[in-house]
Amino acid sequence: MKRVFIAVRVDPGGELLKLCSSLKASFGTENIKWVDPGNIHLTLAFLGDTEEKRIKTLSNILGDICYNFKEFDFVLAGTGIFKNYRDPRVLWLGIRSSDRLSAINNLITQGLKINSFKTDERPFSPHLTLGRIKSIRDSENLEKVLERYKDHQIQLVHVNEVILYESILKQTGPLYKPLGKFNLALLKSGLGYEV
Repeated sequence: MKRVFIAVRVDPGGELLKLCSSLKASFGTENIKWVDPGNIHLTLAFLGDTEEKRIKTLSNILGDICYNFKEFDFVLAGTGIFKNYRDPRVLWLGIRSSDRLSAINNLITQGLKINSFKTDERPFSPHLTLGRIKSIRDSENLEKVLERYKDHQIQLVHVNEVILYESILKQTGPLYKPLGKFNLALLKSGLGYEV
């Protein structure tokens, strides 16, 4: 069995690194497990434990979808938390609404369902996880700091591939090993049809 997920890799630029640094400084005494900047990604689908013999089927699904799907961009903007300020769990960086991101997620989800892969039934909520919150002593400070970045545009991300990752859990943190990279079709201005 391999613990797998499908994602878009995000190479953090200067603004994103500065934001991560600023958040760490603001919450220095809080119990937060920060995501290593080299591991930052946007999850399109999390499959969890998957039989190794099914990895080939997964690769074929992603290959077919990506071959016909044009490259696109999205914008990282705004910060927030999952759950609530009294019991926060995940500190995230948001995505400005992206029809293309939703479209590729829908195609992947459909492809997985047709091939009997279990998928998350929750609505797609694109975000980058910056930290997992173990506990917070000062929730007012958490709210105040995140409010500061609520509408802040951080970075433009260009997507030219989708990656199938294996997540290997280690004591030092997860190791994300690419099992397959699937290039999106080149975007030629004025030519071709955008899926």
